[in-house]
Amino acid sequence: MSEKYEVGSVVKGKVTGIQSYGAFVALDDSTQGLVHISEITHGFVKDINEHLKVGDEVNVKVLSIDENAGKIGLSIRATEEAPERPQVQKKAPKKRQATVKSSTVAESTEGFNTLKDKLQEWIDQSQREDLIKK
Repeated sequence: MSEKYEVGSVVKGKVTGIQSYGAFVALDDSTQGLVHISEITHGFVKDINEHLKVGDEVNVKVLSIDENAGKIGLSIRATEEAPERPQVQKKAPKKRQATVKSSTVAESTEGFNTLKDKLQEWIDQSQREDLIKK
């Protein structure tokens, strides 16, 4: 098997079968390999049948050869030039205007008091005789 084909070589083959996970491609009368679904074309492939059909002649690149298992991994995508991606311009993040509440902390009698405000009140309470536990 490795005498005829080398990893990295590009050869012509014929699609002999299609499964949900990939397409089988005959390289010659006695050698067949698999093009995994991710190696069909650039981009996402939902259905292989939209890209290939049995009998199609395709150029494939040999990705891997497993002598022990008798498997050859092929790629159609590696023989094609990648489509140019449109440049995405990054937008500057929008700045948010801070919201200002109409009442300030000093004016508000509700909510939490600061420790500074409460400290004097606690000191006064600690000195009152009627609040001291005996």
